[in-house]
Amino acid sequence: MEKTELIFIPFSGIGHLAASLEIAKMMTLRDRRLSITIIIIKFPFGSNPSLTSDSDSIRFVTLPPIEVVSPGTTGFAFIFELMKAHIPQVRDAVGEITSSGSSRLGGFVLDTFCIHMIDVADEFGVPSYIFFTSGAAFLGFNFHLQFLHDNEGLDLIQFKNSDAELEIPSYVNPVPGKVFPSVMFDQDGDVAGMFLYLPRSFRQVKGIMVNTFVELESHAIQSFSGTTLPPVYPVEPILTTQAECVDASAIMSWLDDQPPSSVIFLCFGSWGSFGGDQVKRDSKRAGTQWAL
Repeated sequence: MEKTELIFIPFSGIGHLAASLEIAKMMTLRDRRLSITIIIIKFPFGSNPSLTSDSDSIRFVTLPPIEVVSPGTTGFAFIFELMKAHIPQVRDAVGEITSSGSSRLGGFVLDTFCIHMIDVADEFGVPSYIFFTSGAAFLGFNFHLQFLHDNEGLDLIQFKNSDAELEIPSYVNPVPGKVFPSVMFDQDGDVAGMFLYLPRSFRQVKGIMVNTFVELESHAIQSFSGTTLPPVYPVEPILTTQAECVDASAIMSWLDDQPPSSVIFLCFGSWGSFGGDQVKRDSKRAGTQWAL
């Protein structure tokens, strides 16, 4: 039986790598005709997380680190430069994989920050898919702001620290500008431009897998219906359960005791955080459950 090979290219952050591995496991378990190669792009500094799998349908290719010479480039701008610099290595790695002839190349599954690899997929004549590790509502937020900027001439800078609210189809309520991600107003290295470039590029892919589920984001997922956007697929909550954690039954019992629609779930990702004073202050409020 000939297998179909998928190339996964995740971002190097542990949250992105771990989620990519978990969805790769899920896909290969559900369809034995799939084999998946996860290409690991290392940071040129600091420690890099390592991944392992006991599945014979998943393998890892770790690329040699590249030193990106871009003076003054930091944060998100550096990440994009780093990913673009690895395009030749990714092209060579995929060429070596396909040269064996043991499987048929089916497509690329790309992380948000690896969107430039669409060009490599096009060179091999296969479709690209996005694995979006944030939620469906935020995906819709990105699409809508990019549409307003490109098609209606909206200047996003007017929302910086503003109380003005914007109707976003993927959110139930209007969103005030003062809670927009600060990076959307960051002109250093044209980071703001990059965050408009991302949803533009998302429109080119065959489909978008989102780490969410219908029961959690029913409104956001429904907002994509009837649009010209690529199909959006909620792929269940992709969790890494190996880490040591508190007794989940205690949390579920606490949730069952709460009144309907009285609990808010907040997930800030690996880069989101609150200051210590704010955490202590908010955790003392009645009816709160914190996981840090």
